[in-house]
Amino acid sequence: ERIRIEIISLCLTESRIASDETIQQLFVECRLHNFLAEETPLSLPKLTSGRRIHFNYSSVIHVDMANNRARREYLKSMLLKPNLHTDSLQFTVVSDPPEDEQDLECEDIGFAYVSLREIFQKQRDIIEQDIEVFDSQDDTAVIGNLKVTVEALHALHSVYEECKDD
Repeated sequence: ERIRIEIISLCLTESRIASDETIQQLFVECRLHNFLAEETPLSLPKLTSGRRIHFNYSSVIHVDMANNRARREYLKSMLLKPNLHTDSLQFTVVSDPPEDEQDLECEDIGFAYVSLREIFQKQRDIIEQDIEVFDSQDDTAVIGNLKVTVEALHALHSVYEECKDD
């Protein structure tokens, strides 16, 4: 009764992000709807485009009935209402200000998405797959690829079986 998320690595393409000198350290946040956000514990140095930053971070979102009813109800509504636009896990690539400039704010520089509904429809988890990261200032521009694993199929099946029982 869980969704396992792994943020493996990030590879930037030639973009405004790659050439921006003020962006030096990056971390990744993962959010399920408005419930919770998990982030990689370390921000890592931005590498030149084409090279991978390895986070190797893994997290679990519990969706059991006993302790996480709200998350489970959200998953139910997502499976039952296909027009809901919040069916995705959102990954946010964030620029972390350098140690000597802590007065600067963290800045969201890119977004990537994994559709939980698509995992359910295709009947397969996402395993070590590159997903496109779109520029936060221009959602048509791809600034890189985020390699992730999202294991949600078992939990989605469990929720779907419950929907049939209701």
